[in-house]
Amino acid sequence: MQSASGSYRNLAALADGFGSEALTEGGPLSFGDNRRKPSRISIDSQEGRNGNSRFIFVSNHLPIRCNKSADGNTWDFAWDDDALIAQAKGGIDEEEHEVLYVGCLSVEIDPNEQEMVALELYSTFNCFPVFLGASLKERYYRGFCKQQLWPMLHYWLPLSPSSASRFDPDLWQAYVKANKIFSDKLVEVISMDDDFVWIHDYHLLVLPSLLRKRFHRLRCGLFLHSPFPSSEIWRTFPKREELLRSLLNVDLIGFHTFDYARHFLSCCSRMLGLEHVTSRGSIMIEYYGRDIGVKIMPTGVNPDRFLEGFTWDDTLWRRGELLTQFQGQTVLVGVDDMDLFKGIELKLMAVERVLDHHPEWRGKLVLIQVTNAPRSSSKDITELHAFVLSLVERINKKFSSGSYKPIVWVERPVSLYEKIALYSIADVAVVTATRDGMNLVPYEYIVCRQGAPDISAEQKASMLVISEFVGCSPSLSGAIRVNPWNVDSVADGIYAAIKMPLADRHLRHVKHWRYVSAHTAAFWVKSFVSDLQRLTKRHNLMKCYGLGLGLDTFRIVSLGENFRRLDPSSVLNAYSGASKRLLLLDYDGTLVDQNAIDNKPDAEVLKMVQGLCADPNNFVFIISGRARSELSQWFDPSVKVAVPSQETLQPSPSQQPGAHDPPAPSPSGSGQTVPGQAPAPASPPPSTSQESSHNPLERLGLAAEHGYFLRFEASQTWQNQSGGHADLGWKDMVIPILQVYTESTDGSYLDVKESALVWHYKDADPDFGRWQAKELLDHLEGMLSNEAVVVTVGQAIVEVKPQGASKGNAVDRILKKLADEGNAPDFVLCIGDDRSDEDMFTAMEHVTFSPHLPAEVFACTVGQKPSKAPFYMNDTADVASLLARLSEMHQHRSAARLKPSGKGMRRV
Repeated sequence: MQSASGSYRNLAALADGFGSEALTEGGPLSFGDNRRKPSRISIDSQEGRNGNSRFIFVSNHLPIRCNKSADGNTWDFAWDDDALIAQAKGGIDEEEHEVLYVGCLSVEIDPNEQEMVALELYSTFNCFPVFLGASLKERYYRGFCKQQLWPMLHYWLPLSPSSASRFDPDLWQAYVKANKIFSDKLVEVISMDDDFVWIHDYHLLVLPSLLRKRFHRLRCGLFLHSPFPSSEIWRTFPKREELLRSLLNVDLIGFHTFDYARHFLSCCSRMLGLEHVTSRGSIMIEYYGRDIGVKIMPTGVNPDRFLEGFTWDDTLWRRGELLTQFQGQTVLVGVDDMDLFKGIELKLMAVERVLDHHPEWRGKLVLIQVTNAPRSSSKDITELHAFVLSLVERINKKFSSGSYKPIVWVERPVSLYEKIALYSIADVAVVTATRDGMNLVPYEYIVCRQGAPDISAEQKASMLVISEFVGCSPSLSGAIRVNPWNVDSVADGIYAAIKMPLADRHLRHVKHWRYVSAHTAAFWVKSFVSDLQRLTKRHNLMKCYGLGLGLDTFRIVSLGENFRRLDPSSVLNAYSGASKRLLLLDYDGTLVDQNAIDNKPDAEVLKMVQGLCADPNNFVFIISGRARSELSQWFDPSVKVAVPSQETLQPSPSQQPGAHDPPAPSPSGSGQTVPGQAPAPASPPPSTSQESSHNPLERLGLAAEHGYFLRFEASQTWQNQSGGHADLGWKDMVIPILQVYTESTDGSYLDVKESALVWHYKDADPDFGRWQAKELLDHLEGMLSNEAVVVTVGQAIVEVKPQGASKGNAVDRILKKLADEGNAPDFVLCIGDDRSDEDMFTAMEHVTFSPHLPAEVFACTVGQKPSKAPFYMNDTADVASLLARLSEMHQHRSAARLKPSGKGMRRV
């Protein structure tokens, strides 16, 4: 087992903290095997199901309030209506979906009480508690989540060696282990074919990979309630790829703003080479055959919850008390956690600046600052707290007079009724967070200003001064947006807000209320759920394979429901029974390895191709993107290939098969004859004198530069796709332009082909390369609008080529010529490995369904990846094995027509 600082390749070992339990999952094609004994809760939950699908909300904390009973012997649990995921229940049709919750409690439960507490929470609240234990919870939540992950997500880099935000491998191990405990609990609950899982926030970013490893067709979404940093920040995190790949194991990922989504997409592009596409307003990432949706949707509040509060006696009493206390004064309100990113100190300094520059507001302007206890403890938090308290003391000492204090500091728990009362009497809400996920304070403030019972509709007004770095800022266009780091800017924003006429404040309030009342928490849930259902509606039909074991490598490959591995015996049977056969073979990545240093065909490849061409019933074509000069040289029939000599092919009398000898092994080496084929001698026979007079490669057809140039036999001349003179004069116009872009884009280069020009930017900066590619595309399309060429954008390339130049068109030309000559094939084998070969597979679909070509078609891609081909082979070795067996079949049939004589072999 590796050290704590090493690279973990075994998820179970990492999550179990160097435990001895082995990984129970199998190889790449395993579907997982959960060997945990299900709890009583999980058994009861499955027995009580009503047949409907369920939505399972997974969060760090359950929406449950926990208190010890008066006698101290039992627990009292109550539903927390103020929790966001509790409000989210209103957005789900409970007649269609049952709603369940999985998460931790806010208190520690004695192990002896856990089973009883779990039963009560499930039966009363549909909640499944996760018990981590005090030690693990401390390291997982306060250690890794709050001290390391939270600062990074908020753009904080731990530059000091003594900073608590420096990456700690032990805390990372605790984070993964806690996520695995969540995964184990969900395994007890989930029904893969029916349920939806919705994971919330940064505490559980590893959970998607752990779940996807066990449930390949899991329907899962994740919403990140925190910011997502730019790629420059994300790439500094030591476990960046593990977290990013885990996020890509969901079906739908949600962000509050476009900025956060853009940063995520940039990370996918820069680190994993994944590009996104937009379609009908949706953003999609194609990841190993799965379409992952990226949703931009800010959360909302439940307005009814706050409006209902104005019917409570406590709210009305507290509101009246506050109105009396601050009568004749303009009230600013702020509600924040004591956190490094909330900008409380910047807000206080801005208020001080207003009072300094506008002395007429002394005695009239009050800031009520409600500060919640910090959620983590560190040296930075302690220093911030001390600084803020000294700042409050200094401002109050500087501007206080009589009973007037400009800063009312409230550092205690504030109940909902008091918060509603406070919002309702405040003239301006001020949010100066330097970086925040959503921050629902402005929404809550607007609702409470709308619900104030003693203000007429025409007089209702609210005003917001909001940092431009919080998630709610883009949706509140009537707010005054400020840069919180610029204290003067914040002070000017506050002064503009308090000086604004009532009519303007009323119009802005009406606009904000219209938005907040429509985009509620329920609306947010309905929208997310709808997209998740749409993206996963065909999950039950997917064929999925898990690849990789570690968090940094594990991913799911999703293939079409009819996509399967090519069965060699089926091909051999169809091949042996066919009278006319067409073989269409790609070169790079099919006949030779894509990563081979020497791309020339070796003797084995040449011998294999010769064997296929030697059969007069075969028509063999190699269709490649390479230049015709390369293909002509490599498959030149005048070059002899080293093959076994005539003598070695002649069996001696002692080697002749006797009447009682077992049949010779088949080409597969299985000891059995190939169906439809006579038993073959152990050594391949020599060719007949007629066949040996010419090199079989003379019958080989070649298509170069993705089918633009085509040659049916070695004795024929190359033809371009038009059949006449190729007009490539456009290249003289395009090459200088591509050279300019190559010089101005570091890492790009130009590939000049005979019929096409390709500008590559794979090694350039991804964002800059895409910008340049888009600009180049617009430039060339406008300039070449009257030319018979097309400009296409591929995987980090921009290609200019003649119209219609594709492997698919080359296949169509081949099929047409064969049909015209009366050689229409009844067997077609088409093998390729990359994107350009998909055009061939499309052409194969036309052959499959064509009544004029009743051929048995085998279209096959190399590698397990999404493709239009219905079959796949694992690698070039599988391709070579199959083609070698096919090439040997002709030799065996030739041997069946020969009879031994004293002087060798003679025809009978």
